[in-house]
Amino acid sequence: MSNASLLPLPPHPAGISWPTTDWETGEPGAHVDRAKLDLLVDHGFGSQTGPEMGETHALLVVQHGKIVAEHYRDDFTATSTFPSWSKAKSITQALIGILVREGKIDIHARADVPEWEDPSDPRHAITLDQLLRMSSGLAFREEYTDQAPSDVIEMLWGKGEKDTGAFAASFPLEHAVGTSWSYSSGTTNIVSRCAARALGASGPEFKEFMRRELFDPIGMASADPKFDDAGTFIGSSFCFATARDFAKFGTLYLRDGVWDGKRILPEGWVDYARTPTAQTPDMLEADGPYAAHWWLERGGPGSFSANGFEGQFTIVVPDCDLVMVRHGKTDATLGPNMKSWMADVVDCFRG
Repeated sequence: MSNASLLPLPPHPAGISWPTTDWETGEPGAHVDRAKLDLLVDHGFGSQTGPEMGETHALLVVQHGKIVAEHYRDDFTATSTFPSWSKAKSITQALIGILVREGKIDIHARADVPEWEDPSDPRHAITLDQLLRMSSGLAFREEYTDQAPSDVIEMLWGKGEKDTGAFAASFPLEHAVGTSWSYSSGTTNIVSRCAARALGASGPEFKEFMRRELFDPIGMASADPKFDDAGTFIGSSFCFATARDFAKFGTLYLRDGVWDGKRILPEGWVDYARTPTAQTPDMLEADGPYAAHWWLERGGPGSFSANGFEGQFTIVVPDCDLVMVRHGKTDATLGPNMKSWMADVVDCFRG
């Protein structure tokens, strides 16, 4: 798919306030299949711990700039913060975009990784673009169970936790650079450390950059990113926020990186985020297709999404002018049921 074939991103509707401070709310439009939607909500929340889909903690749908559906499990509310897990990867992609806008980083240049400085190191040629597209060729085992060898668990809670970027950068190549796709949380923490190096700031100073340039302009007041001891944003996994604030982040991408007249992300960055990476068998066996730190087609053709462990999703659906947020706790074995349910919810709003 070329940029020319991407679905157009809809402008913010005239007369609807930007949700920087608070969201406007309304009822689903006349085109919405309300009966089907009510049944799906009952299915998602009615049993609290459904045998088919695990737990759904939050469902929020924004269409045409207004919240038109919002539901929480009994022990959660609109002020509850939820884990991002890998939705944080898409936030990391936004931060790289801001640095591109500021002229501080070039995604097509060699990635600034100290461990790869030696020109004779085959990793020396890896670019930020290849990292953002999970196509660096680095060996990294993305397993989330104690029963399987897991580099991600070792990085987040083991010997790599103090310096996640350095830990991830220590891995050798498993494939030639740019020839194979492999989803890797380690890759994102390398990207996050590159962002800190480009900015010349880490820890509290980098957090202030995140607030000043991304969270505050779009009103993500609840956003709570976590850092390792080296001062690197753990961009693979850890940024907590309310469902409403995750919907604001999705809306920034739905509006092509512009918020209330201010360009947050550089022109073309959202299109870059949703332009597919070359398909490989590994991608298709995983959750693919994939683009640049965003997944594709979770909400139908042309949609793109930030996906996280155990069923955290922010789905951007341009043809419906819609953002959907789902949080919960769903075992991977139930993932297909949950994904089918989410697609059905989106379809209610197509009309």
